[in-house]
Amino acid sequence: MEEKNLDRIEGEGQSVKVEVVESNNETDKTEVPGPDAEEEDDEALPHSEILDIFEEGLARLVQDPLLCDLPIQVTLEEVNSQIALEYGQAMTVRVLKADGEVMPIVVVQNATVLDLKKAICRFMELKQQREGGVKHVSWKYVWRTYHLVFQGERLEDDKMRLKDYGIRNRDEVTFMKRLRKK
Repeated sequence: MEEKNLDRIEGEGQSVKVEVVESNNETDKTEVPGPDAEEEDDEALPHSEILDIFEEGLARLVQDPLLCDLPIQVTLEEVNSQIALEYGQAMTVRVLKADGEVMPIVVVQNATVLDLKKAICRFMELKQQREGGVKHVSWKYVWRTYHLVFQGERLEDDKMRLKDYGIRNRDEVTFMKRLRKK
């Protein structure tokens, strides 16, 4: 039977956790540096090195099969969305643009039309940051000129849930140009 005891030894401005493991009448002690020791190490590294270490870790993280679809310059929001997808807490709505491009937009299961519109805006902002191109999009103009359509039905009520329109995971929604009123 193994028994673990964690003791904290404090003194002279530093604290050290000592893990004591008792097994078969033998006792092993392992010293784990406390938070003060970590702070000293962090202060010794310049910002550029910390940034390099972070980016290397992030690159390894997105190689995970769960996160491999994410770009190298991934944001925390994208990681959280991917995890929510895996746990069934979110869904992907495929938004088809007029030029034929399909945008995979991740929203929570109980998202509204407004949530979808905001997610489309965020997706496009991130895409433009990564690829360059247009610096600013007037979303007020976009939503005044186009509407979203699912199976022939316009998604006009921003407060209505996507599920109420019948939209499920991996369903396709299209941008359609609004008809001008005469």
